[in-house]
Amino acid sequence: MTAHPTATGPRPEARSLRRRGRRVGTTAAALAAVCLMVAACGGGSTSATPPTSTSAAPEVNPAGDIPDDQAFVPYTPPAGLFTVSVPEGWARSEDGAATTFTDKLNSIRVETVPRASAPDVDTVTAEELPQISATAQNYVAGQVSTVTRSAGDAVLITYTADSAPDPVTGKIVNDAVERYEFWRAGQEVILTLSGPTGADNVDPWQIVTDSFTWAP
Repeated sequence: MTAHPTATGPRPEARSLRRRGRRVGTTAAALAAVCLMVAACGGGSTSATPPTSTSAAPEVNPAGDIPDDQAFVPYTPPAGLFTVSVPEGWARSEDGAATTFTDKLNSIRVETVPRASAPDVDTVTAEELPQISATAQNYVAGQVSTVTRSAGDAVLITYTADSAPDPVTGKIVNDAVERYEFWRAGQEVILTLSGPTGADNVDPWQIVTDSFTWAP
């Protein structure tokens, strides 16, 4: 009789080791799942998002920027030739036919001079720019152009130049200057607006120059 080999299963010791391995793996997986759940619950209960402030930060204006809420008041010279709006609260000084309004680093100079004929780009370039460049410190030319405002056309001269030294600190600021020349019936009114180079005063200067009106 031929003896057939008997099929034998895994040894008991090997089966026991595999079962223990499966139990250990199952237990480890369960522990990992529990840890994840605890972390998720704990994270949700312990982490708090700080409240977000909805109050607007106060406006901070760079040096020379006129505040957006600046109020304006009308100014009319004693002769009553014209009226122009200037920022309320600015200091006022007189120098002959010129009146200057100043606040910190900005200024508005209003001057009346007789002139036989209306200025234009050519006459201003030929007659006035040489004088301005000779008297302004650190002068850098800009443009000469004709602009339209509420009172009609005006000649606009732009340039940069150094301010006069501060009387207290002695500090000198490089200014951007806009000079508007209005003319009617032999009288010229010159509005010179100046402030630190780089300041954003487009809107305030527009308010001032658009407010200029001749007396009826």
